Amino acid sequence: MASIAEPFASGDSFIHRIDPRMRLICAMAITLPVALLNSIDPALITLATGVLFVLMARLPLSNVLKRLCVINVFILFLWLFLPFSQPGETIWSVGPFNVSREGIALALLITVKSNGIVLTLMALMGTIAIQDLGPAMQQLKIPNKLCHILLFTYRYIFVIHQEYTTMRRSMLARGFKPKTNSHTYRSYAWLVGMLLVKSWDRAERVHGAMRCRGFQGRFYTLKEFSTHPIDFVFLAACILFALGIAYTEIAHRGLI
Repeated sequence: MASIAEPFASGDSFIHRIDPRMRLICAMAITLPVALLNSIDPALITLATGVLFVLMARLPLSNVLKRLCVINVFILFLWLFLPFSQPGETIWSVGPFNVSREGIALALLITVKSNGIVLTLMALMGTIAIQDLGPAMQQLKIPNKLCHILLFTYRYIFVIHQEYTTMRRSMLARGFKPKTNSHTYRSYAWLVGMLLVKSWDRAERVHGAMRCRGFQGRFYTLKEFSTHPIDFVFLAACILFALGIAYTEIAHRGLI
């Protein structure tokens, strides 16, 4: 069976040796307050911290840059619209369009926050193998349904892709040539519809097989996680950092 590429999961860095459960808690503790930031200064601190985490995890920089490029392609569209659509002080005019200082500041804030969060998640969660991520989530008492969705998605996304490849090959064997016409649109609509039907049918069969094997809503694993004092030190440092970010944001808003 094919598998999702996990170039960051293998390694022997300090981050890799931290208990996956602790890494999950740290990732949530840092990224949640960062997502709510409205100030550029704490966002820049988070970006620098994300870079530090990547260096600590010794991740391949080429893979890191590739993922950042994908994220920033979407952020580029914000730079094309926010400076022109956000009301505020005009600093540059292009015909009937005005570029506002507030629009540029907002686009910059989103860019810095997004890259900081992505770097942090790559270092803390990207270094957890997918087969360890599910059990770690279960042990943290995250709802079983969310854990099941994650593990089943990982397991069966390749099966669904194989079904799509088979059906696509059958269409080509029957002389199908995609064009920009109604016949092509109908053919792809039937392809998507049949893929959904086959996925539903397989889900029913998998559910029946699991019930026959005594499945009662929980996965069991042989993976055992061990916690060491350094894990708690790392957790405490991340929580203190998150509190510091929150304090900086509150102070910047003048609430204290």
